[in-house]
Amino acid sequence: MKFSRDQISALSIRKVEPGLIHFGDRTFDTDVFVSADGVIGSFDLPDLASLHEVHLQPLLSGDPELIILGTGWQPVFAPRDLVFALARRGIGLETMDTPAACRTYNILLSDARRLAAIIKIR
Repeated sequence: MKFSRDQISALSIRKVEPGLIHFGDRTFDTDVFVSADGVIGSFDLPDLASLHEVHLQPLLSGDPELIILGTGWQPVFAPRDLVFALARRGIGLETMDTPAACRTYNILLSDARRLAAIIKIR
């Protein structure tokens, strides 16, 4: 019998708190991204007001249907131009505070949706 690591379990957000986020057995102390291809990495998130499509290139290569943006501990709206640019590509963008983004991400991940996320933890 061959055992393999459960992909959903490895990509699930286990815990988030100011300054830390836990994906599976990995812990990050920086803002992070997770792509539709399952790549998790640190993300240098600019001021949300200046967030542009070019900043999302690591996520767009995975062809997600939805990007979840966790904005930190206070909800912030994404720039309107970014929302429209992604919509023209057929990609939805949902912004919400980080705890809500983590819950939403986990639910959609378990539904096998093709999604990506950027999570701001500071």
